[in-house]
Amino acid sequence: MTTVLAHGELLIDFVPTVSGVTLIEAPAFIKAPGGAPANVAVGLAQLGVSAGFLGQVGDDAFGHFLAQTLREKGVDVSTLQFSGQARTALAFVSLKADGERDFMFYRNPSADMLYTPADVDRHAAAIKAAKCFHYGSISLIGEPSRSAALHAIEIAQRANALISYDPNLRLPLWPNAEAARVGMLSAWSHAHIIKVSEEELEFLTSTRDVDAAVKQLWHTNLRALLITRGKDGCYYYTPKFNGAV
Repeated sequence: MTTVLAHGELLIDFVPTVSGVTLIEAPAFIKAPGGAPANVAVGLAQLGVSAGFLGQVGDDAFGHFLAQTLREKGVDVSTLQFSGQARTALAFVSLKADGERDFMFYRNPSADMLYTPADVDRHAAAIKAAKCFHYGSISLIGEPSRSAALHAIEIAQRANALISYDPNLRLPLWPNAEAARVGMLSAWSHAHIIKVSEEELEFLTSTRDVDAAVKQLWHTNLRALLITRGKDGCYYYTPKFNGAV
């Protein structure tokens, strides 16, 4: 039984062997395990919290490498499955000299995109047993993964789990900006805890006024809204108080 079950994408990031270059300028790449929800599971496991990962990778070398990596980091992978229909997602990611990231994705489709509500049902007992269910927005981009994610959230809600959401903005994966905004907000009201960056908050609300943005997106189920600010720390909002760290 895991305390926190994270759901979403698990993929390989290929990062340049040198920093501060574009993907065009990169001389070579090395593979690194990635995927925002998987990072949460690993981070929690490293902190001594029992964490598991719910999702799907390809039945290929990269998929098995990712499963092995999660196991080595202490994450329960009993709810991770392997697909023979599609390969594990790949992303080429570079941190440019100006601090902006350069992305190129290979997932057309990838195994995580083909995760279905029926796949979720096979692991319903694990979802019900978790005290907290964490999900990201990448699974909401298309079907059937969108319906699978919403189904998993519903099961967790019925089991009275704490629900955590990371609306992770990756515009190149969405049809357009408006689809991204609508899709990311579609799962907003389900969560008790939400972690969002300043840039993502501005994207979702079209305002740089953080207080105004929070007021716009606050809902009655929220217990904590955390707005990350890179090296400047974060803002935090709860029903009773707010501040900055």
